Amino acid sequence: MRRFVFNTMLWSGFTWVLLAAMGVAQQLSTPLPAQSDITDARSSESMSLPASALINLLKQRPDLVIEIKRAAATYLQAKGMDVSEDVITDDMLFERINTDPDFRKSLTSWLWTRGYINQSDIENAALSQSNSGAEESGSTQPFDSQLPTTSNRAQKVRPSGQEPDRERYSNSASAGVQATGPAQPRSRVSEEAGDPNQPTQDGLVHQPTPLNLLALRDLYTQVPEPSSSLRRFGSDTFLQHGQSAEASIDLPAGPEYVLGPGDVLTLSMWGSISQTLPRTVDREGRIVLPEAGPVSVAGLTLEQAQALTEKMLRPQFRDVRVQLSLARVRTVRIYVVGDVQRPGAYDVSALSTVVNALFAAGGPTAIGSLRTVRHMRNKELVREVDLYDFLLRGIHADVERLEPGDTVLVPPAGRQVTVSGMVRRPAIYELRGERSIDDVVALAGGLLVSASTSQIRIERVRANTARVTDEITVKNSDDASSVRASLQAYAVEDGDRVVIAPILPYSERAIYVEGHVIRPGKIAYRDNMSVTDVIRSYRDLLPEPAERAEIIRLRPPDFRPETIEFNLSEALIGNSQIHLQPFDTIRVLGRYEFDAPKVTIQGEVLRPGTYPLPEKLTVAQLVRLAGGFKRSALKDHADLTSYDVQQGARVTSHRLSIDIGRAVDDADSAADVALKTGDVLTIHQIAGWNDIGASVTLGGEVAYPGTYGIQEGERLSSVLKRAGGFRDTAYPTGAYLSRVQVRDFEEKSRNELIRQIETTSAATKISPSLSTTEQAATLQLITQQQEQVLQRLRNQPSTGRLVIKINSDIATWEGTPIDIELRSGDVLTIPKRPGFVLVTGQVYNSTAITYVPGRDANWYLHRAGGPTAMASKKEIFVIRANGSVVGRESDESALHAKLDAGDVVVVPQKIIGGSMFWRNLLATAQFVASFAITAKVAGL
Repeated sequence: MRRFVFNTMLWSGFTWVLLAAMGVAQQLSTPLPAQSDITDARSSESMSLPASALINLLKQRPDLVIEIKRAAATYLQAKGMDVSEDVITDDMLFERINTDPDFRKSLTSWLWTRGYINQSDIENAALSQSNSGAEESGSTQPFDSQLPTTSNRAQKVRPSGQEPDRERYSNSASAGVQATGPAQPRSRVSEEAGDPNQPTQDGLVHQPTPLNLLALRDLYTQVPEPSSSLRRFGSDTFLQHGQSAEASIDLPAGPEYVLGPGDVLTLSMWGSISQTLPRTVDREGRIVLPEAGPVSVAGLTLEQAQALTEKMLRPQFRDVRVQLSLARVRTVRIYVVGDVQRPGAYDVSALSTVVNALFAAGGPTAIGSLRTVRHMRNKELVREVDLYDFLLRGIHADVERLEPGDTVLVPPAGRQVTVSGMVRRPAIYELRGERSIDDVVALAGGLLVSASTSQIRIERVRANTARVTDEITVKNSDDASSVRASLQAYAVEDGDRVVIAPILPYSERAIYVEGHVIRPGKIAYRDNMSVTDVIRSYRDLLPEPAERAEIIRLRPPDFRPETIEFNLSEALIGNSQIHLQPFDTIRVLGRYEFDAPKVTIQGEVLRPGTYPLPEKLTVAQLVRLAGGFKRSALKDHADLTSYDVQQGARVTSHRLSIDIGRAVDDADSAADVALKTGDVLTIHQIAGWNDIGASVTLGGEVAYPGTYGIQEGERLSSVLKRAGGFRDTAYPTGAYLSRVQVRDFEEKSRNELIRQIETTSAATKISPSLSTTEQAATLQLITQQQEQVLQRLRNQPSTGRLVIKINSDIATWEGTPIDIELRSGDVLTIPKRPGFVLVTGQVYNSTAITYVPGRDANWYLHRAGGPTAMASKKEIFVIRANGSVVGRESDESALHAKLDAGDVVVVPQKIIGGSMFWRNLLATAQFVASFAITAKVAGL
């Protein structure tokens, strides 16, 4: 039942409760915030964060969950519901976030106003949604700011540049060289919001708790199994970096660069001659010098070639100085083979190395080695390149440059080991010279500070035999040297999986404070700690705390909670010393939070509702608290109802009449009454207030049509006289009076009739003697008839017509029961004499026939061609011009009734098949649908 109440009442009002009700507990004598304040808070929000981002944030900040639940419980209690915050479970809150967009918007706005998110977080969420086309496709970043309070609204947004090390906590992050480019600032809320059931960014899973305690939320935390889908270290380095065969060769070269055919040189001369000439090394390895002829430079370094060129030109030019520079490096054709993404021949710069060749070929495949890349020249091995030197340490020196015809061979990967858990770079690593677990952990960047050195698990595959699990035992896990010695002593083998577990996800020496305090949250525990070490004075509390407080203690070894109540004021003055234990939660309640004294005011005040009851509150003060009287308030007397509990067994009530005008307006203390908890003050309305401004509308054939104000009890004849009476062309018999209350009743009746037709089966009594084909055809006809009737009902507007029988001589019916009282909103239309009778429905010619005095309905029916084969002759009825009906059960037969101008003869359709209830239902529907015709006859 509580879950039903919560889902039906709480969420319907919670869109604004998050913006307004968080301060209800503190608003002891002030009204709720104005709607404009709520609108201002909403204006800061352009949209809501994704549901998964909100859920992840709340899972990481359990204090926020408790605050939201407390506000919800306060809201329900203000509505008179006996609902505590413990009834509201995490699952109910998270389900609402997932399914209710309005609730997500309100929650986003509430978090924004308190500083837990900023505008850029919301904008980034909007950009992420527009780019991905998905509403919720990311995860939130950890929030490491101070615990929130309802009173302390200080900014909790982390300064720029202090983002947590995401890679440190992400087991599934791909280790290795990141993409080049400047680092981009990252929002605290998600670039990638994950599944709320998955571990948060700190690698932990927070399970729902039976009680809303921060201590339990810490204890109900699981360490999930590290991800088994890790990537190979370095596999991302070559992604999307493949170079084309036309690789750029405009690269700088040092003086040690060896020249060869294809190099383009720039020869600069100055002194006795000033000239700059381009020269290309030809296939014979020569360049042509002015006046000196060809000179062989192939095989020389750039520095040697410059000295040779200067030596050759000095005899030709006096005091000449020469500089030889490399304008364009030659290309060499090499071959990349083995386990690479795109094996084949490549034209690369002569300055290229093995690493450049691998980039051009897209890097090794998933099975290609990163530790043993062979550089082959003819049949000789030039060098084996270990790419880990480049990836881990950036070492790129002493690597032979590629020459024409060289081959880069990537063999299959060698021994591999997986490192997961609390290391800096969880990944799959290839082994070369590493022999111990310590070496492997070093490859993974070392242990995180949150790693547990006492629980290091090794999952090993014994070759072609079985899988085994082992654990490294560290005698002194607090000593770094002992830990390293233990890791060095354990040999690593091919296929090993090293799992580093985290330390306990909670502090074993902490206590918690929550409720009506200035600084709720977690506090370090010390031996012999007492309540007064945490709450030293009333300065640590919010105003007006309750006398009673409680300690929720989690008893080891299974941490079952128990509650210890204590007198807060006695503890603060030192009359009682209550010692604390680890995991204790000190909960302080506000005076108005738990079974708070309240009074209710209802009726003609600006803000009726339930209000907290401060000491010595009077009825006059309560009226002012509720915004004062409305203009419609009756000030002669008000009712005050009080309730008393008799010996805890029954409730008695008594009523007191109060001269509320004297108490409030005249400040008469004799008329003012002090209130007790549970009192209900009712301010009545002045008699006839709702009739102020009442008016009716007269139209059609009256002398002065228009809107007329009416007095209470004024009758139809009076208003008609004020309107100048009827015109000569008026037809009072067909007067059409529409009333709002009648229209509302018609609307409800019509909707109920539509519902019954839609939910009632029409085929329950099809004759069993019919063949299957005939039954199917009959059922189809029934369905078509049902749809036709429903369509007419839905398209028919409610008229709200009230039947009246008046004539042109007002004096003959004035003051009689026919002279009805008018109501505000009535509309009276007097039509012109129509001069015809309308025949409609199942006749051969639905038409209007000129009125002939003294003729009956049967005469007009024959003039319209008579009933069709689908007509229900027994159900023919007549709608008189005044709205009354002559039917089968009337005193006179409908067919033999003498008709007047403006009357309507309706021939309904024969009902096909079905039960008697179904027939009556559709007949009623046809009758109701025909009434719209009378409005058309009246000229409306």
